[in-house]
Amino acid sequence: MRVIIAIIFAFFLSGCSRVELIEANSKTIHDHVSSFKGEKAVLLNVWSTWCVPCVEEFPMIVNLGKEFKDLKVVFVSADFDDHFDGVKKFLNKQNISGVSFMKNEKDQPFINGIHPEWSGSLPFTILFGKNSGTIVNFWEGQEPESKFRQAIHLALNE
Repeated sequence: MRVIIAIIFAFFLSGCSRVELIEANSKTIHDHVSSFKGEKAVLLNVWSTWCVPCVEEFPMIVNLGKEFKDLKVVFVSADFDDHFDGVKKFLNKQNISGVSFMKNEKDQPFINGIHPEWSGSLPFTILFGKNSGTIVNFWEGQEPESKFRQAIHLALNE
């Protein structure tokens, strides 16, 4: 009997979602980022499940978010809307909890709304200063952990 209860409990937990995936446009995402001004620096990462460099750097970003207590990591999936379940499954596999976003805006308005100098290439990362709430660094493409750390330190002190 205990084995059956344990199996049912494990099945129940495996089906539970830890992440709240919200479809959003660039303005909603910026509003969310702005809500942390004065409280935390923000690392905004735009990624996709089909983007190999995005998937490769994802665990490193998750670990940095756990390491730096004054850093809020915000993930934004650029996957197509019919991949909603796959994105949520990926986020749960990465042990992401809380709010993450999935773009629901046409590509060019979304790209321009996130950052006017962004070409649309993935991954795309922006660091916002803890106190200023302004952009302190941004880049396209996969970068080494050392670049992330340098940008995080800058964001925490600005």
